[in-house]
Amino acid sequence: MQRDDVSCAKRACMLSGNKIREIVMDSDSDEDKYYDSAMEDEEPRPPLRHDSTSQPPSPDYSASSSEVEVNVGNVTGQQPQPSQWTLPPKPRRHVVQTFTGAPNGKSSEAAHITPESTPLTVLMLFFAEIVTLLVVETNHYYDQFLDNCEDRPSPQRDVTEAEMFVFLALTLQVGRTVQDRLEDYWTKMEQLCTPFYGQTMACARYCHILLFLHFTDNNRNGDDRADDRLWKIRDLFEIITMNFSKFYNPSEHLAVDEVTVKFKGRVLFKQYIPKKRKCFVIKMFKLCDSTGYTYDMNVYLGKDRQRVAQHLTATHATVTNLTRGVEGFGHKLYMRKI
Repeated sequence: MQRDDVSCAKRACMLSGNKIREIVMDSDSDEDKYYDSAMEDEEPRPPLRHDSTSQPPSPDYSASSSEVEVNVGNVTGQQPQPSQWTLPPKPRRHVVQTFTGAPNGKSSEAAHITPESTPLTVLMLFFAEIVTLLVVETNHYYDQFLDNCEDRPSPQRDVTEAEMFVFLALTLQVGRTVQDRLEDYWTKMEQLCTPFYGQTMACARYCHILLFLHFTDNNRNGDDRADDRLWKIRDLFEIITMNFSKFYNPSEHLAVDEVTVKFKGRVLFKQYIPKKRKCFVIKMFKLCDSTGYTYDMNVYLGKDRQRVAQHLTATHATVTNLTRGVEGFGHKLYMRKI
């Protein structure tokens, strides 16, 4: 018996798909025949007859009618709210404004600059006011140092604009001839001697200007130190950006982008970007035209509390601040995610 059961199980497992489909169709046809014969054997039932005297109970509509009247009264008591119909929104059309700004190039403030002008003339156009600021603030800081010093040393003469120009020129030249110490540029050793520095300015005078070099009055900006992290050079930075936009008319097409400047000093707004070759940088945002001229710029000083209070995004605040001087002239602005 066990062998027969096993053989039956094997036969059941080895049924093909067509055989299974035939078995299912035969079972469906048998069910249809059974239901058809049952319907034929069933006799039709006679219709029900109602006596004329016996009337069906009439439904009581009194309660429901009163409820309907109450509901209608409540509905009529409410004030109808007018439906406001509006037109479907139309797709926004980008209107390109016509450029109405001044022609690209130097402005009327720099009318005396010609193709025959020397590079020094162009440099003085942008940095003459800066040199004056350096001379005034450096002498002022030295006077404050003398007032606060108990043992007053022998006073030095005031720094002049000519000396300041020489100081800046030597500072630029120092980067081209590298020495171990600052004093080595004025050494008289034959293997290290560089006569240019000693013939241009004395070492003691250069070190005096470097020690008391200042860009702003510490007392005047004492209250703004907590709000402005750039207060030490704020006046210098404002003069530079003002001259950039004063002596030049930008082109029609402008771009806003960020720039990183390598810096290893000690400031709070220094950025550390490990994935870049310049790890320690200061981030800046610039507004430049199609020729590459910097029309305006800003230094990233960290999270702006005033912007957060006004619920402005960083991109919105940066672009609005940089383009405030070119609004209304039809400039075309290009930018990426900043």
